[in-house]
Amino acid sequence: MKPVLAMIVVGLTPRHLGPLTPRLSALAREGAMASLETIMPAVTCSVQASFMTGLTPRKHGIVANGWLFRDQMEVMLWRQSNRLVEGEKVWEAGKRRDPAFTCANMFWWYNMASSHDFGATPRPIYKADGRKLPDCYTVPANLRDRLTERLGPFPLFQFWGPATTIASTRWIADATKLVMTENNPTLTLAYLPHLDYDLQRFGPDETHPAIRKSLAEIDTVAGDLADAARASGRSVVVLSEYGITKVDRPIHINRALRDARLVAVREEDGGELLDPTVSKAFAVADHQIAHVYVSDPGLRPKVREVLEGLPGIERIYDKTDVHVLNLDHPRSGELVAMADARSWFTYYYWTDDRRAPDFARTVEIHRKPGYDPVELFLDPGISSPKLAIGKRLLMRKLGFRALMDVIPLDASLVKGSHGRVTDDSRDGPVVISDRADLLDRKNLRATDVKELLLDAVFK
Repeated sequence: MKPVLAMIVVGLTPRHLGPLTPRLSALAREGAMASLETIMPAVTCSVQASFMTGLTPRKHGIVANGWLFRDQMEVMLWRQSNRLVEGEKVWEAGKRRDPAFTCANMFWWYNMASSHDFGATPRPIYKADGRKLPDCYTVPANLRDRLTERLGPFPLFQFWGPATTIASTRWIADATKLVMTENNPTLTLAYLPHLDYDLQRFGPDETHPAIRKSLAEIDTVAGDLADAARASGRSVVVLSEYGITKVDRPIHINRALRDARLVAVREEDGGELLDPTVSKAFAVADHQIAHVYVSDPGLRPKVREVLEGLPGIERIYDKTDVHVLNLDHPRSGELVAMADARSWFTYYYWTDDRRAPDFARTVEIHRKPGYDPVELFLDPGISSPKLAIGKRLLMRKLGFRALMDVIPLDASLVKGSHGRVTDDSRDGPVVISDRADLLDRKNLRATDVKELLLDAVFK
């Protein structure tokens, strides 16, 4: 067996390879590069599940970053249990071929309750007084202590939200180097998300100073990690799950369903909460795709009529044609809406910002019934954001409750999105390897990645 490092550089596309990414570009020149045909939806959890299993969402069941858990009638995003992913995982296939095969999963999603040998994933400590402390969950448990001692606590607040920087991605890369050195796994999976954030904030224009800076930063971190892997005798595979394209039109799908008296809300302390238990129809928005759950089959024609009237929706799928997307799985909505290239779906369901729930203006990925990229921005209406954040942090340290309500409710701020297959493959995901023999296929799909990694180990 030959050890392998497979790292996901989120949002990397063929267009990014050039002067701004000299080290990744050199890796592609010395080895090989190919465009990657991704799946629908082209979102983190779904694509990574396809990488892990070689299956489409029809088989592995990860139909989006989150969905309606019908048995609980709750919308939940960003779950952690690997048991939600159906099908044989790449490390299970490796162990079946050779019992000595080991795998380290460094921040790929669905990292908990898994059968890999070593792993780490974000896992904040939620204190009873409302505080959220940076931390991570690891396998084995003492790996967290080793990583924290060497690298400091995982920089959670720089991993997602308006304060994101290269620091969290660098921490993951350094943690990956440590695990490769001390545990020597056969297959190492690493997740480097940094580029994704500014592409969503500012769009894919490489002339934007922030995009140029992000490309340079991720090239340095990924290049260092690749060099460390190759120095230890590992093959290197670089992947991306999707490409991010320019958008300028948010679709407020739940507001339209509410105007049609299909979405129901309940009032809680002056704010409104979407109520899945009594809503006739509502959408779980996830970038450029939305699963629409309809309680009564007889209402589907009405729901479709409402959605067809919304600018920005390119196509609506139902049980007769959702198989085209490989999304005919029980977790999917009764209808699936896909945005056009310039549009994306918000989760917003209130019609008056004064009635928005308190968590709407915070970074709260587990309470919002849909994905919210506006969490990447600070509210431009706050005149001194650093002072505002510092005041809230100080209040928390002093034992007072303080809501970190610094996120705007302006979806027009978002300039980049993903989820649909890009119209041009140069704007889509890519795969790079230092071994040209691994990329001799003309058409490489997301569902081929599992076998590609196994070939890298065993051939």
